[in-house]
Amino acid sequence: MKKEYIEMNVLLAGGAGYIGSHTAVELFNAGHHVVIVDDYSNSSPEVIRRIEKITGKSVVSYEADVKDKEKMRHIFSKNHIDCVIHFAGLKAVGESVRLPLKYYRNNIDTTLTLLECMEEAGVNQFVFSSSATVYGEENEPPYVETMHRGSCSNPYGWTKVMMEQILEDAAKANPELSVILLRYFNPIGAHESGLIGEDPQGIPNNLMPYIAQVAVGRRDHLTVFGGDYPTPDGTCLRDYIHVMDLANGHVKAVEYAASHKGVEVFNLGTGTPYSVLDIIHAFEKATGVKVKYEIGPRRAGDLPKFWADSTKAQNVLGWHTEQTLEDMCRDTWNWQAKNPNGYKKSEPELQ
Repeated sequence: MKKEYIEMNVLLAGGAGYIGSHTAVELFNAGHHVVIVDDYSNSSPEVIRRIEKITGKSVVSYEADVKDKEKMRHIFSKNHIDCVIHFAGLKAVGESVRLPLKYYRNNIDTTLTLLECMEEAGVNQFVFSSSATVYGEENEPPYVETMHRGSCSNPYGWTKVMMEQILEDAAKANPELSVILLRYFNPIGAHESGLIGEDPQGIPNNLMPYIAQVAVGRRDHLTVFGGDYPTPDGTCLRDYIHVMDLANGHVKAVEYAASHKGVEVFNLGTGTPYSVLDIIHAFEKATGVKVKYEIGPRRAGDLPKFWADSTKAQNVLGWHTEQTLEDMCRDTWNWQAKNPNGYKKSEPELQ
């Protein structure tokens, strides 16, 4: 099938992070080019080398804070940018409750800086890394894009709501602007090479990297937050999606944005909910490694269950998920087993 779009140069703000790095690989695989801007506060310069290893392509990258307007202006002036994907957000829910100002400053400021620099440079395509958290507590799953945004239980969620609103207002004011809001569900897994994956700083906030760190011996056991929810096994239900499927969704969004104006919202999930215990057991089955866990008290702000209706992404973008839960578990373990300390130096050298 003939491609209906031209090669694009895509700026990835926060592109060395978990989702950004996998999206960079998929953009290269689809024939596009990337410019990565990252301050490495939640990633590592090693990621750039590994993307180059996987793709055989040279990556243009800058170490910079996306809030720094002068640096961003310079980057836009030195590179012809066709589209921006905004991954440069802080994302730890618990930390956002403790440090709300840090989250509001970083997440909203990076968005405004990118929009202002885009306007100056005449760039009109923006793909935003949003979240299912914007559906809030009021909406019942499965979540559909036509639902109103709900009330969030933490500042992280509110920053996503506010940034969506900012982007919608910017698009109203500039009819040339194309904005794609991608509402992620729960990305897990890693590139099949095991060269890149999720490498959280400090104690993981998300389930799968915690499971993987217990399995590799970095942590003694996993505490499951709550075993008394109104779900089949008492643990929370979530929509887990392979990060490579999610990355492919970004490629489809970039290509869609090239020929459409205005704002579009897409859920990116599988539509199949799994419980915390489902994930533990699937990981054990896929890897042959036992995961020690205990049931603890509920964690504040956790909803019992949510999952996506991704029909719109399938129909409009031609996107669908291909990877199974077994794939997600196997690829997570392949990454963690090869990189027990993440991107730190104790991994095997690349040949």
